[in-house]
Amino acid sequence: MTTRLTRLDRSIRGKTAIVTGAASGMGRAIAHLLADEGARIGVLDRTHGGVELVVGEILGAGGDAIGCTGDVTDAADVEAAVRATREAFGPIDILINNAGVSLPSPIGGEDYDAAWDTTLGVNLEAHTRLVRACLADLLRDGAGRIVNIASTEGLGATPGMTPYTASKHGVIGLTRGLAVELGRRGVTVNCVCPGPIRTGMTAVIPDDAKDTFARRRVPVGRYGDPEEVAHIVLGMVLPASSYLNGAVVTVDGGLTVQNT
Repeated sequence: MTTRLTRLDRSIRGKTAIVTGAASGMGRAIAHLLADEGARIGVLDRTHGGVELVVGEILGAGGDAIGCTGDVTDAADVEAAVRATREAFGPIDILINNAGVSLPSPIGGEDYDAAWDTTLGVNLEAHTRLVRACLADLLRDGAGRIVNIASTEGLGATPGMTPYTASKHGVIGLTRGLAVELGRRGVTVNCVCPGPIRTGMTAVIPDDAKDTFARRRVPVGRYGDPEEVAHIVLGMVLPASSYLNGAVVTVDGGLTVQNT
């Protein structure tokens, strides 16, 4: 008699994860949720106070976390963060590339070149730097998980945002390329494309403008919360999600599928 299900493992308890940009917004929510599910978290962000705050919150909730203050564009900082997390909790099982910046930059602007370099450095090049730093760990037992946070901007475009748009299209391409390259070795690589989410990046938009946009453009009629993105990320890193590879999942309330 065959069993009804194979009982694939849906627990990440005891896994070691690094989350970048984890001091606020979606990174903070992802770090908290993975910790709540039993993972041990390396909290990486360039904001020391934010890192300390999130680590304190996780420890206070009964989880395990270590703070790593550093810049994801700095190879030495990345290596130090990976080393510190490994020494505290063991080899890296899960990598969440979440750190990102958004710098409005019209193509004719005086600051365009600087915006391009900064945006591509944080939003795309840093992803490859983290993957390379964690790669040996992720490959060791053929079960590593990488999730890259892109954006619906990686599926379309907004005027005056070409560095950000290009970087997020690049994250999707990187995800797909790595999925093909690493999938044969048991490491899955997937991507989440959040739409309008209430984070520090969107905090500068007045609430009435958010509400108007959501009513017009988002079928569910509102901005999303960071935790709603975090739950999709959690699903991607489960041991049971071993056949999910190269996926690009929108978390946007239906924004990108609406014709108007």
